[in-house]
Amino acid sequence: MKIFNTLSGQKEEFVPLSGAKSRDILMYVCGVTPYSDSHVGHAMSYIYFDVIRRYLKFRGYTVKYVQNLTDIDDKIIDRANRLGVSVNELSGKYIQGFFDDMTALNILPADLYPRATQEIPKMLEIVKSLVDKGFAYPAKGSVYFRVRSVADYGKLSHRTLDSMEAGIRVEPGEEKEHPMDFVLWKASKPGEPSWPSSWGPGRPGWHIECSAMSVKYLGEQIDIHGGGQDLIFPHHENELVQSESFTGKKPFVKYWMHNGLLRLGEEKMSKSLGNLVTIKEALSKYSADAIRLFVLGSYYRSPLTYSTDALEAAERGAGRLRQVMELKDNSTREDAGRIDVSPYQQRFAEVMDDDFGTAQAIAVLFDMARDINRAKNAGQPIENARKALLSLANVLGLTLNEALKTGFEAGPFFELLKEMSNKIRQAKLEQVLTQAGLSKDGGETEAEAQENIGKLLRIRNVLREQKQFQLADEIRGRLKELGVVFEDAAGQTIWKRKI
Repeated sequence: MKIFNTLSGQKEEFVPLSGAKSRDILMYVCGVTPYSDSHVGHAMSYIYFDVIRRYLKFRGYTVKYVQNLTDIDDKIIDRANRLGVSVNELSGKYIQGFFDDMTALNILPADLYPRATQEIPKMLEIVKSLVDKGFAYPAKGSVYFRVRSVADYGKLSHRTLDSMEAGIRVEPGEEKEHPMDFVLWKASKPGEPSWPSSWGPGRPGWHIECSAMSVKYLGEQIDIHGGGQDLIFPHHENELVQSESFTGKKPFVKYWMHNGLLRLGEEKMSKSLGNLVTIKEALSKYSADAIRLFVLGSYYRSPLTYSTDALEAAERGAGRLRQVMELKDNSTREDAGRIDVSPYQQRFAEVMDDDFGTAQAIAVLFDMARDINRAKNAGQPIENARKALLSLANVLGLTLNEALKTGFEAGPFFELLKEMSNKIRQAKLEQVLTQAGLSKDGGETEAEAQENIGKLLRIRNVLREQKQFQLADEIRGRLKELGVVFEDAAGQTIWKRKI
């Protein structure tokens, strides 16, 4: 198996840190900063690393997977202040929303989700050690890493210190020794959350949290560290140098893996730019399987452009795979042999072994689906092939059984949405519609019917939160009459058409 390593800039044979015979893998992936709803760009990254983790387990490895949550940050503080809520309240709301989104996308939960605010002691231990060793220095209550104290700073992003310094200016009052020195501990400002330290009250810098969590929960050296390409510099570059300086061990990470970025038009999809589609919005229109097929249809290191046409094509593709799983094995030819699934399994392993070629792996699934249909028409038994197809699909995180079903009669869901919206307005509960994200009523094509069902379910969930149980139960009952069945599980609502 080969993995592209950002550090070396090339594909490398995968050998665990603990040796070629080891089956234990330590994996860390950077998590979200929870100050608003997670978007499809987040989904893209976590789907890729979910599949990498699943495939390693498929190949017989045991993976310990840690993903941090940056629940203290300038953006969180700024938004909490604007909304007049506490930092904990804001981050807690969006952390739960993030977990709900990951569950809905069938992304396996991490073994640990450490939060920055709960790991301050470890961060202070590392910062103090770096100061004691001469790698860092205090200045006006803050502490900075001294980049000139290490000879190989810039090795991950393949930059020189001189090239990085060009165009960089030092903010007034920072008192850095060098423009590229980065903050490990920030002196607190009035009204901000802070923790006591040897240098006065403050809070951690961005990069130090990942070093602290990785070292604490995985150890001083790990096999795989993942994240988006926008994290290579400065975040991962700084995390690498401070970790190796603290432990005295190299490499901190054996394989650095970075996924390409999702674009909406010509720009990267991001919260700061405001050009995003939230995961919840996407899931109101497309199934989790379709979103995964859309993402995995591209090489993980390449950029991907959000496209409704591509997502609709992915939904149709998910439907074709799902139809195969719904076929009945009623073979009539006693002399007919079962489909030999080993060639498909071998091809699947070959393309995934080559730096996780998910697009080629998806092609294997569709080839299997085509040949299963042919075998079915020829009266051959297909059950073994269907099981093999589902097994390989599960490696890609596809369930092939929970997507949005098609075939709704046009009209009734739009009419129900209008009726319930009017009842909510009559009850002077307009905020329910706002919280449910109901900005406009669509028509009722097939795709719009699915979107309207998603809107009704969001309205129902907000009504339940506000203890308006009668209206919430009415929506559930009316949808059931229209052939929609759903269940509430693990903080999310899953629905499908009753067959």
